[in-house]
Amino acid sequence: MSFKILVHMVCFGILLSLAVFRYVATELATDVVVIVGDVKFHLHKFPLLSKSARLQKLIATTTTDEQSDDDEIRIPDIPGGPPAFEICAKFCYGMAVTLNAYNVVAVRCAAEYLEMYESIESGNLVYKMEVFLNSSVLRSWKDSIIVLQTTRSFYPWSEDVKLDVRCLESIALKAAMDPARVDWSYTYNRRKLLPPEMNNNSVPRDWWVEDLAELSIDLFKRVVSTIRRKGGVLPEVIGEALEVYAAKRIPGFMIQNDDNDDEEDVMEQRSLLETLVSMLPSEKQSVSCGFLIKLLKSSVSFECGEEERKELSRRIGEKLEEANVGDLLIRAPEGGETVYDIDIVETLIDEFVTQTEKRDELDCSDDINDSSKANVAKLIDGYLAEISRIETNLSTTKFITIAEKVSTFPRQSHDGVYRAIDMFLKVMSALKCIGFMSFETKVLIF
Repeated sequence: MSFKILVHMVCFGILLSLAVFRYVATELATDVVVIVGDVKFHLHKFPLLSKSARLQKLIATTTTDEQSDDDEIRIPDIPGGPPAFEICAKFCYGMAVTLNAYNVVAVRCAAEYLEMYESIESGNLVYKMEVFLNSSVLRSWKDSIIVLQTTRSFYPWSEDVKLDVRCLESIALKAAMDPARVDWSYTYNRRKLLPPEMNNNSVPRDWWVEDLAELSIDLFKRVVSTIRRKGGVLPEVIGEALEVYAAKRIPGFMIQNDDNDDEEDVMEQRSLLETLVSMLPSEKQSVSCGFLIKLLKSSVSFECGEEERKELSRRIGEKLEEANVGDLLIRAPEGGETVYDIDIVETLIDEFVTQTEKRDELDCSDDINDSSKANVAKLIDGYLAEISRIETNLSTTKFITIAEKVSTFPRQSHDGVYRAIDMFLKVMSALKCIGFMSFETKVLIF
């Protein structure tokens, strides 16, 4: 038996915890104290120095503990703190350690910090961690997500060893897989929304989006960017991922909510919204009109920048014919003259007109444009009737302005616009009885 093995067996023991001290239960007296934060580890030099180049260098310039005569080493900045160092120390002693997706980043970064490389000893901790990552963690869908989330707490070490990039690649590769090959667990709570032809046992093409909605917005953006760069995922599925993320992360996203009292929360949500808008795929059919309008409503609530609102208005204008009347009832910012933002609807109509003119210039089918215009005319007629009923501060000028914007659009019937005018006049007449009516409205009635 070699000396190395003999000493290793003698030193083998159990790390005992006493308050902020860690001892190795062994017959040999400890000869080094490693201080990590407020925890002291009473250990032996040989097993540590045989595997850590950093500890070798530190021991050469160390001081001596006056009470125990042990050399003292301070490593206050080791990634993962005392728990990560304890696992590294156990490895040095040949003890069994428990690794999982929750602690692998801390231990891998700590091993890098301690310089536990193959050049020091074959089969060292860095190598072992890489084997564990590649053979287990990165092969698992959910473990890859957990590890990616954990990397944020260990920058820049996790970035230096490319843990974040490797997780991104692993996640993107799995998301782009043929759904028929997916044989691991995933979160999916939207089966009732699947088309009837989808078998309940089959894997939907957007199987991955709910799990990624657990990520912070910066990591979510990086994952989606990696997925798009690698290809293999339809723009519509990317759009679905954005919608699921928004529904989970933005308060009041499904129903416009203006109760935003905390300035810090407002700023956070504003930043998140602006990021999501920047991530929208360029393809027209990648996101629904309803989703775009929800984003626009939230952008009004959280006072997003003008650039984001313009982009959303442009995108909605491309497919305004898909909207319904409820979509257009967008609450105005507090302090305005009206409860609902009528100007923004006017902007959406203008954007639609601009888009149809562009299609005309490109010689698109007249039938397609006429069908879209007819649908928008019906939509705006219904909107005018509803907004007349619920918005007491709707001016005659604004009503006429919006009505005129779609007056030349083809219609199967003009009943809708007549109903809108009738509703407007009825409401105005009722307001007249209680004294709330502008001069211009009185002129219109009489």
